[in-house]
Amino acid sequence: MLRQALLHMSKSDRVRHLVETAPVSRGVVHRFVPGADVDDAVHASSDLIGSGRLVTIDHLGEDTFDLAHARGVRDAYITLIGHLAEAGLTQDGRAEVSVKLSAVGQALEGDGEKISLEHAWDICQAAQQSGTTVTLDMEDHTTTDSTLSVLRDLRADFPWVGAVLQAYLRRTEADCRDLSGAGSRVRLCKGAYKEPESVAFAGRDQVDRSYVRCTKVLMNGEGYPMLATHDPRLVDIGGALAVQAGRAQGSYEFQMLYGIRPDEQQRLADQGEKMRVYVPYGDDWYGYFMRRLAERPANTVFFLRALATKG
Repeated sequence: MLRQALLHMSKSDRVRHLVETAPVSRGVVHRFVPGADVDDAVHASSDLIGSGRLVTIDHLGEDTFDLAHARGVRDAYITLIGHLAEAGLTQDGRAEVSVKLSAVGQALEGDGEKISLEHAWDICQAAQQSGTTVTLDMEDHTTTDSTLSVLRDLRADFPWVGAVLQAYLRRTEADCRDLSGAGSRVRLCKGAYKEPESVAFAGRDQVDRSYVRCTKVLMNGEGYPMLATHDPRLVDIGGALAVQAGRAQGSYEFQMLYGIRPDEQQRLADQGEKMRVYVPYGDDWYGYFMRRLAERPANTVFFLRALATKG
């Protein structure tokens, strides 16, 4: 119930105003979002890479309904990639970027999908020139087919473009099979949007079992699995399934969000696992922040404790 309430609040303008104007919010949010501008993202990425971890960076924003704004997001990504390259962070894909198609025009009326493809293509071109990669973030289920269509088109020119699949969707095990071919990079996460039971598993155990089934498919495929989870049990299962599939370290990776379980992130990296941290930055942090609270009750406790302490 708490998760559903928080997801509902993520769409509430009134609650958004209250959280954004609370004196302590910025300080608390900084745990999950290192800053608002590109220099903040580059600095955080440099520190993480220096510790032996990898990063994927998200310029926060979604549901863009204005073409000029969509172009601005595209340009922000190209600028980000340039700064990362100048800092020497893009070599061997140590720092890559994650892009929400809705932020670059997918939701625009008429030719939204075509526009988002063109903007994503520009970002991929910049990434390729800098020696790094791009992963397309997945959003709510209504955008899944469109996102996978754009992915197929992008992979004609950039076969390394990564996809994100969400284990809580009933369709995802089949999508994993479709995307488990050679060279295919797939990030598997649980999913963080409010979805109807007709398309998504509702219970935590159901989602976890789906995650394991999808992990098996990806580990036994010919692609490159990227397991995005903070659940210690699923991390252990993922490692065991990699061994069963005969995979060596480096032929898959784990991913976790910036600010969540940093000690576990470092432990995995120190053990020789590829460990990539999802680093978001930007002013449009509210929706992202509320979904992080919804994913883990401990995050909500952290936020409420900070409000009680500093308020």
